[in-house]
Amino acid sequence: MTGLALEETDDAAYMLRVKAGDEAAFGYLVQKYRRAMVGFMYRSSHNQAAAEDLAQEVFLRVYRSRESYEPTAKFTTWLYRIATNLAANHARDHKNERPEKQVLLDEPSGENGQTFDLPDPSLSAEQHLLRRERMAGIRRCVEALPERQRNAVLMHKFQGLDYKEIGGVLSLSESATKSLLFRAYQSLREQLKEYV
Repeated sequence: MTGLALEETDDAAYMLRVKAGDEAAFGYLVQKYRRAMVGFMYRSSHNQAAAEDLAQEVFLRVYRSRESYEPTAKFTTWLYRIATNLAANHARDHKNERPEKQVLLDEPSGENGQTFDLPDPSLSAEQHLLRRERMAGIRRCVEALPERQRNAVLMHKFQGLDYKEIGGVLSLSESATKSLLFRAYQSLREQLKEYV
């Protein structure tokens, strides 16, 4: 078994232990995915307090659904489906609220806290300012994408999910997911020409 396949099995095994009443197994899953959930929710809500609350709600729903859990898909697919639904509901209910601050697309959010776009400490002040401007432009363009495309890009680029996992979350085939991401990235490339 490969390391990835073993990890997938481990997560499902932990969730099956949660289903059987093992509180420590639930604590392990919360510990492992909390940071990723907060990061995903922050990129959706643009509000740190809301992101924390939404991430907590994701895990509350995982716990409440423990008795009906069946490992028919990867645990992360199931987890992100719950998160995506909550994020969509939150966005709909709070669409007129202003974000508390800019969303930084280079903040760590992977399950191990890895950063996807590390800042270079050797940049000059002018280069740093240009980089910040570029990141703000990217953020605006990602936020302007249609909801499914935006969620797919966030899960693919910033959460590290593969096509199959994203398809599972969005209830799409792998080829439909590739097509959705292709259209999203094509749109972003077109909109971001001035930053490249």
